[in-house]
Amino acid sequence: MATIKVRKLKSFPAEISVPGDKSISHRAAMFAGMADGTTIVEGFLPSEDCLCTVKAMEAMGAVVEPLEELEGVGLVKMAITGHGPKLKAPAGPIDCGNSGTTIRLLSGILAGQDFTAEMGGDASLSKRPMKRVADPLVLMGAKVEGQGEKICAPLHITGGQLQPITYTLPMASAQVKSAVLLAGMFAPGKTTVIEPVVTRNHTERIMSHFGVKWLRDGNAISVYGGQTPKAKDLVVPGDISSAAFWMVAAAASPGQQITLKNVGLNPTRTGVITVLLRMGAHINSSETDSEGEPRGNVIIKGGDLNGTVIGGLEIPNVIDELPILAVAGALARGNTLIKDARELRVKETDRIAAVAENLRRMGVTVIEYEDGMEIIGGAKLHGATITTYHDHRIAMAFAIAGMFAEGETTIEGSECINTSYPGFEHDLNLFLRGDNGAAPIPVLTRVPRPVAGRLREG
Repeated sequence: MATIKVRKLKSFPAEISVPGDKSISHRAAMFAGMADGTTIVEGFLPSEDCLCTVKAMEAMGAVVEPLEELEGVGLVKMAITGHGPKLKAPAGPIDCGNSGTTIRLLSGILAGQDFTAEMGGDASLSKRPMKRVADPLVLMGAKVEGQGEKICAPLHITGGQLQPITYTLPMASAQVKSAVLLAGMFAPGKTTVIEPVVTRNHTERIMSHFGVKWLRDGNAISVYGGQTPKAKDLVVPGDISSAAFWMVAAAASPGQQITLKNVGLNPTRTGVITVLLRMGAHINSSETDSEGEPRGNVIIKGGDLNGTVIGGLEIPNVIDELPILAVAGALARGNTLIKDARELRVKETDRIAAVAENLRRMGVTVIEYEDGMEIIGGAKLHGATITTYHDHRIAMAFAIAGMFAEGETTIEGSECINTSYPGFEHDLNLFLRGDNGAAPIPVLTRVPRPVAGRLREG
């Protein structure tokens, strides 16, 4: 089991570039694998989750050629050649690892194929509910079988002659919305998803990028079946969910400043900035490129934070950032209330329970509710041994908390961080060592073409 030991931060690097966006990297691999032609994907996030998606598409006929690797991070540029949306049956079960995005979105793609496929994952993924995805896909004509009432993995999906549906989501979920829209590409006519509140729209944006037409009417998103994605090169922006950890570290540090480079600024993902501004943070962002996905630099100046209420319609926009926002609440003056966030109970772990438990270990008073928690801010944090529960966002959130605690904080089970942020420990050390200059430019290794099949190794 890997561990990270953290002490109080010393200084700040002038700037950091976070790795590619996880949500976009997943979708880029899927659409490139279903496209007609070769797509160059640059800025890809080589996390364990995203590589599961790449390997799955490769197992179903896509040809993947590594082009560039980032030392200490992994494969960041690749060529993916697809042969259209009708895929070939994989030779064995598809391993989705710990990735809910992989298994849920691939369910939509597999619903439109003419074969049966099995998808499984690790112990954590096998506890997560897949019924929310299975229900609409069954309505469309696919056969989805899983374990227990919640239809957990391993899943067996048999594609069928799908029929278009109009489906109202019972919860705000970009993953379920995406699965239905992906299945809709294989159904004749118009498939419509109605969401209760606007969720992240990476699937809609990447459909446009690959030439798949869709339309939005209020909270209803529709796609017409029979379309074939067209290959088109794509650059993935930095992941704002990864940037959020450094945003909080900087915002809670009076007198410090950091620039986060090339961060994705999709309006359906910038809720973390809105919340931190409400807490009194000093944040400026400048959009530099809006092709496909808006992106730009984010500058954070440290100061004193104040408690706030996080809930209601903004929860889907900050669901991944709530663990680090809870840490921000602990570092703020006054109380912070997180509510309407029951979805946190069924993430990689029960994130409400995990955050509350670990904050208490560090000396913070937390009142836990079924749908959130109240954090009593202003306590002096002390070092503690943190249990990650194999959850990458818990591990990283409490590494940041450890930067503000007296004594040493030990993050046990830190290997889970590679699920979303390979290179996190390197960037963390820039703070803990007291490096004052800009982060060094990592070494890029160019991988000669062709190297087909490379991702099957290991």
